[in-house]
Amino acid sequence: MTTFNSESVQQILHRAMAHQQAGEFSEQQLKEMAAELGISASALQIAQQEWQQYREKIQHKQVVNARRQRGFKAHLIPFVAVNIFLILLNLVTTPKYFWAIYPLLGWGVGLGIHAACTYHLKDETYSGAFVNRLN
Repeated sequence: MTTFNSESVQQILHRAMAHQQAGEFSEQQLKEMAAELGISASALQIAQQEWQQYREKIQHKQVVNARRQRGFKAHLIPFVAVNIFLILLNLVTTPKYFWAIYPLLGWGVGLGIHAACTYHLKDETYSGAFVNRLN
């Protein structure tokens, strides 16, 4: 007879439920399944609360990500537009001296830092920073 640890049982049941029914389950069905598995009502309630908190945390992170990405795009669009204008102005007025590189690089450093903060920081770091800004 094969034995399974609790993590394996959870993964197998999760996959079986996904194959069995792609729809939704009622709260009553959830309670019945838990009872069949020998899960107490209090343990099920705690698990539901933990799941709800996890879901809210994921939704909060998605909101934070969307706001940070919109802020970055609001920085990127003027950067591209202004620097294209400066490069064209540079090529028309003084084509032998490429002075447009200085504002391009200066502003580019700021844009690079903004991109790093938007896309490369760990969730806890920038979520915390974003929440602190709201308070």
